[in-house]
Amino acid sequence: MSAVLRAAALALLVAAAPAAAQQEQPANGVLLVARPGMQDERFARSVVLVTQLEDGQTLGVILNKPAPARHGGRPLWFGGPVLPHSVVALFAAGEPPQAPAFHVLKNVYLTMHPQTIDRLTAGEGGSYRLYSGFSAWMPRQLEAELESDAWYVLPAEEALLFRADMDGLWEELVAKATGPRTRIPSVALQSSS
Repeated sequence: MSAVLRAAALALLVAAAPAAAQQEQPANGVLLVARPGMQDERFARSVVLVTQLEDGQTLGVILNKPAPARHGGRPLWFGGPVLPHSVVALFAAGEPPQAPAFHVLKNVYLTMHPQTIDRLTAGEGGSYRLYSGFSAWMPRQLEAELESDAWYVLPAEEALLFRADMDGLWEELVAKATGPRTRIPSVALQSSS
């Protein structure tokens, strides 16, 4: 594993700023939606929730690819190719978590911290999803992918992150990203005589 990816994993596990301070921060998460024809099979037809760390690193989890494994009786989703045997939790919490976690949206966090994951799987929390591994980009890698039109970028919403059925999510978001940007009402097209 490269030093950059190792640093991202360590940052995800331990270096998150205290969650209480993050609660008031603006949203720090967007959706990357793979454009049709994505060459990297790991990300083809994927929707990735990404967040940016204070040092500028970008990491996240693939939302719509189930994994064959389970953790604590719960299904795992394939979060990405980095540390694929590690468990990452995306969770909603009304109160900031005690253990380190990254603020993604208001009341939504991402963590690898075992204390938080154990608490969630024991039923002590709100909505959550567990992932095997995560996705990370080396410096300037994601920018280059965006410049080459590999991804659509859409806003992230809590309801979408935790919805029960992820089937069809990619198709839905591609349609949203490529749909008509503006519509001219038919009334405006009529001439006034």
